[in-house]
Amino acid sequence: MLSPEELERYARHIVLREVGGPGQARLKHARVLVIGAGGLGAPLLLYLAAAGVGAIGIVDDDKVSLSNLQRQVVHATPDIGVLKVESAAAEVKRINPHVKVEPHPVKLAPANALDLIARYDVIADGSDNFATRYLVSDACFLAKKTLVTAAVGTFDGSLTTIRAHEKTTAGKPNPTYRCVFPQPPPAGSIPACAEAGILGALPGIVGSMMALEVIREIVGFGEGLVGRLLMIDARDTRFETIGYEWNPDNPLSGKSPTIRDLSAHR
Repeated sequence: MLSPEELERYARHIVLREVGGPGQARLKHARVLVIGAGGLGAPLLLYLAAAGVGAIGIVDDDKVSLSNLQRQVVHATPDIGVLKVESAAAEVKRINPHVKVEPHPVKLAPANALDLIARYDVIADGSDNFATRYLVSDACFLAKKTLVTAAVGTFDGSLTTIRAHEKTTAGKPNPTYRCVFPQPPPAGSIPACAEAGILGALPGIVGSMMALEVIREIVGFGEGLVGRLLMIDARDTRFETIGYEWNPDNPLSGKSPTIRDLSAHR
């Protein structure tokens, strides 16, 4: 049940036909794990908190630095040197005291990924490296969890939703992350943010869209991005969506070397 204060707080959701009281109740009882409290995770956390997601886990082992503040809007100048999960948790509670925050100040690794992911309903990956993205996507496949995953470059971004543990209405398996990105690019081929730079507002756009996708997955409205990759060109303000399907040759299909446990990432 929603309290009178919650009814007022979420009034603009509740009057939406696509959300309503039942949808808001689903948000209240949902558990979402956000991986990375950086450029993507910052706006994602703010909007999930404002939306009334009942429990939000935050995974990040980094501390706030001055150069983060150009885009990581969940942190502020007084937070420099503070663990990002602590800074982000404090801001989430400031926005919405009804939200339970579960900080995980650890580096996601094969030894802890499945345990952490198994505790939540939806996983939102805003990590900044390919190793973590593949680790998260494989763990979500094995744990049968919905994954919203995004990435940003200097002026570009991408976003998709993975429900690889389910099938389409035609009975075909939904695609995995490895169906659209079979292998990570060669090491060093894509410069890091510190080297190439990034437009500060871009992760704000993509992170907010991640929040929209997470909310959609919890409430259940619209088409969503399962089997579709949204690509954003912020330099010329262009959006494009491409479809992708289950690839029987992907490493999780069982027809090629399969990742049976996460020790394969070591």
